Amino acid sequence: TPVFKPGETRSNPGMAGNVVVNLKSLGIDTTFIHQKEQIRKTRYVDEKSNQMIIRVDEGEDLIERFEMTDDVIEKIKESDIVIISDYNKGFLSTETITLIGHHAKLSILDSKRQMVPAFTTIDFIKLNKSEREQQDDYLVSKLNIITTLGKKGAEYKNKIYPSPSPRDTIDVSGAGDTFTSAFILKSHETKDIQTSIYYANSKAANVVSRRGVVVPK
Repeated sequence: TPVFKPGETRSNPGMAGNVVVNLKSLGIDTTFIHQKEQIRKTRYVDEKSNQMIIRVDEGEDLIERFEMTDDVIEKIKESDIVIISDYNKGFLSTETITLIGHHAKLSILDSKRQMVPAFTTIDFIKLNKSEREQQDDYLVSKLNIITTLGKKGAEYKNKIYPSPSPRDTIDVSGAGDTFTSAFILKSHETKDIQTSIYYANSKAANVVSRRGVVVPK
């Protein structure tokens, strides 16, 4: 039987909350819309090796479906950027995600679900390598999907964009949120894919080289 002797406890905003923390670290004002129910993910990590021994998830079975209102649609229309951080736990429907993309000036979806043709309303979709491998190749060709490849960088439209400052990975927790936030901010600023991906790669590399869920320096 494993015996745990906690030596230190750290608390971080998780899931979409981590995206907000990343945006604030990059100097961006945000409006945050999220589920009412509290979801808690507790990681038990060995201090010496940084190996996660077990993760305990609580609250996911209590999530209620989000309903779009006129006020929310107005906020979406007024925003420069809309980031949809979707863990496919029942809070957002496919129809809601499609509608958000329709009203947003510039949008990006970071999702754990299967892609559908209706997501062409979203400007960019960020997936990691394993998530991308689960998608239909033909559909992927119709969507603006960016695939993160860890230390190798990222892929977009069959082109690899290497990281300008690859780092040895210590902890990948939250790195996808960092990439998503940095990419869409730089895309809004420059309108240039290559510059935006390189910028996002550099910020993600900074995060994975440190322990825990952290934001880019």
